Parts: sequence; structure tokens; C-alpha cells
Amino acid sequence: MSASATTTGHRAAYLVKGADPSLVAQAAHTLVEQLVAGGDPSMMVEEFGGPGVDQFDVGAVIDACTTPPFLVDRRVVVVREAGQVTAADAKRLVAYLGDPLPTTALVLVAGGGAVNQALSKAVTASGDVVDTSVGTGKARTQWLADHLKGGPVRLDGAAQARLGEHLGSDMGRLAGLLDTLAAAYGRGTTVTAADLEPFLGEAGSLAPWDLTDAIDAGRTAPALDVLHRMLSAGDSHPLVILALLHKHYRQMLRLDGSGVTSAEQAAELIGSKSAYPGKKALAQANRLGSARIARAVQLLAEADLDLRGSTGLSGDLVVEVLVARLSRLGGQRR
Repeated sequence: MSASATTTGHRAAYLVKGADPSLVAQAAHTLVEQLVAGGDPSMMVEEFGGPGVDQFDVGAVIDACTTPPFLVDRRVVVVREAGQVTAADAKRLVAYLGDPLPTTALVLVAGGGAVNQALSKAVTASGDVVDTSVGTGKARTQWLADHLKGGPVRLDGAAQARLGEHLGSDMGRLAGLLDTLAAAYGRGTTVTAADLEPFLGEAGSLAPWDLTDAIDAGRTAPALDVLHRMLSAGDSHPLVILALLHKHYRQMLRLDGSGVTSAEQAAELIGSKSAYPGKKALAQANRLGSARIARAVQLLAEADLDLRGSTGLSGDLVVEVLVARLSRLGGQRR
């Protein structure tokens, strides 16, 4: 029987992946609950691997997958930290997926490194991939809206906008926050922005491009707001901030005067696998021009010395001044 057609209505294999470990863990928990479907987990679920487990016997995993269920209608075999699976072990799992037991659902939970490509392809071809990636911009807004639809409370438009702004890239906090709101106001209640505010706590961190995009646009106040969020909620050290800004302007420096005209050429020159970062870097390099790129590099060098003790200013204040100056450069007309 093929891996995609089982007698119990489930798929033979699943891969749960994503950038946020908490979202991956939540999705894996939800998936296993769905596969158990109200049954007894102690009789249906067998787990291997996980944080702190250096190795596990893939032979035991395959034995579990090929063992018929007893007194239940299916077995759910969960392999956590699936990135730890070696190429040799992955080959054995791929062979199993070529002719799986129809009463077993194998769940691979990403973590511990990149999941073996051949194994990932085997699951993609014959099973289901659960991608928990949030995305950015409109994709992140849509992700939040989709996950709020089935939540224990309803949020009005203003509350949704406030929640999205507050969580930033820390969407792993969403489920716990919704449960707290349900406990406070009751399941099915419509929550307003005013109702939401007392439960928000500390603001979530933001992605690095939120900072660089604001700087490039010359939007000083939003850039400083993002910086403060990264320094507090994101626990980013000032030297980490300096490193990401140095990388940002180093890409422009490479492109300046290179004669590159296409996004693909720019991506290759800056070492990006995607054309989109190349397109952004090229556009900003052309907008700033050589003089302002050189000035930005000078400001970065001065901030580096300041962070390493050439001034009595705190690290947070040094990067605040740096971001304000770079943002001012970004806002000037060429």
C-alpha cells in the first residue's frame, strides 16, 4: 500500500517544521492529539529523541513503526529533534516509507539541525508537511488572523492589530495569551484592545529587517522603537546589533561601483541564495550613493570603538545614537 493511502484515514508520515521551536512544539502537540483522536496516548503514542537526547536507535523507531497496534486502531510514532537523524538512519526511514504499515503514523518533529533532505523529500512525496513559519509583512498578518479564527476568544480589529504589533516575531506566545484571555473573560468572548492591554506584558522582539528597513526609509522614531524592542524583549546585545548593521552596509559597499544591475547578480555578489535581498540591497545602495555609504561605514567603525571602551557611554546609548545617525542618512535626498 502506498504511503499516502492508509486504511485508517491518516497519512503514513508527517514532518512538523519551522523557525520558532515553540511553534513547532505546539503544532506537533496538536497533530499528535488529532491522530490520537480521543484514544489512550499511553497505548497509542511512542516517542524517541528530544532535547538532551544525543542519539536514539533508529532501529527501535522502525520496529515501533512496523508493530501493529494492540487494542487500539493505530500507533503514533514521534521522532523529536529529527535533525539529529544521520544520513544512514534517514536512508532506513526512507526505505520504510516506501512500504509503511497502514496503521502507523510517523511524526518527525524538526529540531537539532536541518532534517535530512532525502527524508524530507520522502515525507513531502507521501505524507504531509506542517510548516509553522510565520513569515513577514502581510504573510505574518494573515498567519495571525488564521490562528485567531479558531482561538478560544474573539478579538476585534483594533485588538488584533495591537496584538500583532505587540508580539512582533514572538508568535509562540500567542496560544498561551489566548488561553489566559479565555480564562479571564470566558470562552467565545469578544476581546477589545482595552480588554487585551492588561495581559500583554513585555513587548515581543522584532526581526532584524524591521530595523534595517526603518533605517533605510529614514524613519528615525520607528527605527529607535524597533531597536529598543530588540535590546529588551529580544535580548540582543549592542554588539549583535552592530554586527547586523555592519552586514547590512557591507552588502551595499560591495555593490557600490560594481556595475551590477540585476537582483540576481546582486544576490550572487552579496552571497544570498535569494534574489529578493539582492534587490533590496541594490536599490538602497543606488539610493544612498558612494558618499553616504562611506559615511555609514565610518559611523559603524566609530560605534565599534565606542562599544569597546573608547567612551563612557553605555552600549545601549551608543547603538541608539548610531541608529539615529544612520536613519538620518537614509532619509536624506541624494
